[in-house]
Amino acid sequence: MTPWLTAAIVGFVAGAHSSIWGMYKDAPHEGFTVRTFMRSMLFAAVIGALLWRVTGLWPADAASAVVFFGVVYVVERAIMEAYKTFFREADQSKYTIPMQFAVFGKVVTNRGLRMLLGLCYLGIMLVTVWLITLFQRTIGGPPPLWAIFIIGAAGGWISAFGGAWKDAPIEGFQLLKFFRSPLMAGTYALLMSRLTDDLVFITLAAEGFVIATTETYKTFFFPSKPRGKFANKPVIFPEWLKLRQFFVPLYIAVWLGVIAAYVVAVSRHQQVMPSIVFPPQA
Repeated sequence: MTPWLTAAIVGFVAGAHSSIWGMYKDAPHEGFTVRTFMRSMLFAAVIGALLWRVTGLWPADAASAVVFFGVVYVVERAIMEAYKTFFREADQSKYTIPMQFAVFGKVVTNRGLRMLLGLCYLGIMLVTVWLITLFQRTIGGPPPLWAIFIIGAAGGWISAFGGAWKDAPIEGFQLLKFFRSPLMAGTYALLMSRLTDDLVFITLAAEGFVIATTETYKTFFFPSKPRGKFANKPVIFPEWLKLRQFFVPLYIAVWLGVIAAYVVAVSRHQQVMPSIVFPPQA
């Protein structure tokens, strides 16, 4: 199987994982459409193929498959959430917590301003990646464990500040929730460092797995609790409380596959060879 096709398939699987937890929480309130359900899968497949083309990373073995899965996961989620927050126009009355960019719970109605802020937000993430690259090139080799934990938490801090900005005006500020993402990201970064020395891949993959883990916990450990944006909103499509269960085995299978791949990679001492920080010289 060619690298780009393998990359697209693993990207598709990462998108399916994201689509299932999204559907599981939203379908009872918004209904189910194939277009919405397939959106993340197809977009993640494209991201997977582009990631291979740009960085050379593809699921060549268990180690690269795990890292690749995490990187695609976070890139797809970052772009989709930025789109929904800053660029998309949608009726916000159906949400308890606005999904478009808001200040103290009030939606910014000026679309041009929202788009400008969205570009700034994406720019912050790109600058973060550049700074991580610069740091590792400065030290000239594999990062020490303290750097992996601290820098690997970068995505978690972006997520924590973004989540607090959106949720705190409605739900109140929750200290433990605020620090959860950075601490989890640092921990996942240490796990990813067993598979690659590239600090950019480590940071991105770590945040991808933080998103996958937190959404799994919130969605499937508390299935009867509506997600924040639908708190106190009625269930309009009650049939999906039952129909959504048919997707759970696939969701579990993806998790088991990722965990099995990680165990295989560590046991065989596999290391991801492509690197963003130290690309091969022509």
